[in-house]
Amino acid sequence: QVQLVESGGGLVQAGDSLRLSCAASGDTFSNYLMGWFRQAPGKEREVVAVLNRDGVLAYYADSMNDRATISRDNPKNTVYLQMNSLKPEDTAVYYCAVNAGGVWNIVRVTKPTSYDYWGQGTQLTVSS
Repeated sequence: QVQLVESGGGLVQAGDSLRLSCAASGDTFSNYLMGWFRQAPGKEREVVAVLNRDGVLAYYADSMNDRATISRDNPKNTVYLQMNSLKPEDTAVYYCAVNAGGVWNIVRVTKPTSYDYWGQGTQLTVSS
């Protein structure tokens, strides 16, 4: 069992930057592929960014348009999501998730069903 705790959400203005953090329990964090997802009211959960085990391979949703950077610190069991030039449409609950298998498959890693553990989420609200 892996426990994930997200932090860093809040209320910001359009154009601001923000960094979300996700701390994971356990001692096998470096084996996991990590993803950030978001879910806005009335919408399905969607991928934001994904990072492979050693932080070399990354995927970003088109909606982020180079405004996001995912990174990880394996010794600290933490994954980050830096977001810049925030827009009101970025408003959502942001979740981090673990793919315990760790295999990079660009189709599968973008699907929420490919993830084994989820955090409780952190709310980000971007005002216009």
